[in-house]
Amino acid sequence: MWRARSQGPKEYCGVFGVYGHPEAARLTYYGLYALQHRGQESAGIVTSDGKHLHQKRAMGLVPDIFSERDLKGLKGHIANGHVRYSTTGSSVLGNAQPFIINYAGHGLCVGHNGNLVNAHELRRHLEKEGSIFQTSMDSEVVMHLLARNIHMGFEEALVSSLSQLRGAYSFLFMTEDTLVAARDPQGFRPLCLGALGDAYVVASETCALDLIDARFIREVEPGEVVFIDKNGLRSIKPFTRQRHAHCIFEFIYFARPDSYIFGQTVYSVRRRQGAQLAEEFPHPDADLVMPFPDSGNYAALGYACAAGLPFEMGMIRNHYVGRTFIQPSQDMRDFGVRVKLNPVRELIKGKKVVIVEDSIIRGTTTMARVQNIRNVGAAEVHMVVSCPPHRFPCHYGIDFSTKGELIACNHKVEEIRNLLGLDSLGYLSIEGLLESTSASRQGFCLACFDGEYPVPVDENAGKFCLEC
Repeated sequence: MWRARSQGPKEYCGVFGVYGHPEAARLTYYGLYALQHRGQESAGIVTSDGKHLHQKRAMGLVPDIFSERDLKGLKGHIANGHVRYSTTGSSVLGNAQPFIINYAGHGLCVGHNGNLVNAHELRRHLEKEGSIFQTSMDSEVVMHLLARNIHMGFEEALVSSLSQLRGAYSFLFMTEDTLVAARDPQGFRPLCLGALGDAYVVASETCALDLIDARFIREVEPGEVVFIDKNGLRSIKPFTRQRHAHCIFEFIYFARPDSYIFGQTVYSVRRRQGAQLAEEFPHPDADLVMPFPDSGNYAALGYACAAGLPFEMGMIRNHYVGRTFIQPSQDMRDFGVRVKLNPVRELIKGKKVVIVEDSIIRGTTTMARVQNIRNVGAAEVHMVVSCPPHRFPCHYGIDFSTKGELIACNHKVEEIRNLLGLDSLGYLSIEGLLESTSASRQGFCLACFDGEYPVPVDENAGKFCLEC
């Protein structure tokens, strides 16, 4: 079997938890279903009935992993769920989360979204002290730190452990009787709180709250640790306030458009990105504006409205494509592209087309899609991109961890235009991107665009940046 690897960027994980509901496992199943876009390699749910932890973890998609029988077997009123994306070499069941340890007669599990840039350093130190690791995940590091400090009591041990971490983390911890949400002081990844009757819910994105009809309470603040137990919800902020560094790529690509993150609705931000592109790169003679669905849809809509041009779905997506395909023959080299998206010939033939894309990372898939547009007879093919060029690797939880993977690192914009076979190519400026979010540079991480990393990264950080 041949597994198709998408050329789009991948975000590593999504977390979802419930406290105080008799159907905690089922609600978590639905929540993970809503967060499936954040990770498609593995998923897991751990529940607690107040005395024991029950778990189900497996490789694959949420609906393929959990059966009705599984959900009935996951007993308890507390649940911790996780979806994960991993790269080749780390896509194994042992790295699926939530990750569980048993210590001093008690169970503890964790789900993690993000990436710890000092994980290798901490792991090396812990191994010298006698710790034995079961996985290659950086998430396991915090569990070893927690176990070593547990004599302080759970809360103090957790704060002490988190204080040693550097990088991006939205953690969801669970013991037999407590659910804990923690977000790094920079606030790289989104995390929110909700309520469903008397129960509390924690999720990576608000779209997961909507699916179970939970009420959005607020976002977990950067540097905040929230404890949820039989006494209700309690919050502490044990860390020194630091400059926020929300991942701006959540707005561009990762988060679902119906989610509310970092104080704004993703849909609105993406439409404003498109409108800003129309101002920076107008094409008044174009016949139509179209996206490469689905991630470019909302920026394309914003561009078309701002430019006064027709918005058309010039490519149709096949929504029933699985994750594996029978390997095509050599004379079907673009099969992997055409099986997912196919151009509408009569709409495009003879037309001047403006394609709005959310990002160009490696360029391979974009090149094939542009060629498909050419093949059906487009007169001109222009492209605008709703973010600046990706010139620097990400060390905080996105799967472009080396410069060699980034087409914009090795080529100027005009060279990229030529390689992709375009008549013109325009990237949204950093200033325009920030304008579309109505925020200043200080509130976001822009490292993949400008190389200014808000949390310092040493040369060995890449060792773990693929093992989130």
